[in-house]
Amino acid sequence: MEIKTDDYQIWHNPETSTVFFRGFLRLAGMEEYRPVMELLMNVIEETPNFTINLRELEFLNSSGISMLSMFVIKVREKGNVNLVLRGSDKILWQTKSLKNLQRLMPGIKLEFS
Repeated sequence: MEIKTDDYQIWHNPETSTVFFRGFLRLAGMEEYRPVMELLMNVIEETPNFTINLRELEFLNSSGISMLSMFVIKVREKGNVNLVLRGSDKILWQTKSLKNLQRLMPGIKLEFS
C-alpha cells in the first residue's frame, strides 16, 4: 500500500508493521484525507500491533492532525490495538500534536528522536 505525490509519500511496510509518512502533507479537508485514513484502517485490520513513523513528515496541516485524531479514536474504540507513534523532536508540530494524541488514547507509545 502506498500513496505518493510530488509533496508527500505514505507507505506501509508489512514486514515491520510500520506506516511511514514523508514530506509535506497539506490536503484540503477531511475528504482529501480519506485515502490516508483508509490506508491506516486497512493496516489495523491486518495487525493489532503497528507503528506510525512520522519522523520524515515535515509538515501536517490541521486537517491532517484532525484525521490522525479520528484514527486514534477509532483505534481506542477497537480496544485491542497496540500503537506506537514515532516522531522527531526537531519538528515542532510533532512534539505538540503527538502528545495531544496520547491524551486521546493514553495507551499510545510515543518515541521521539
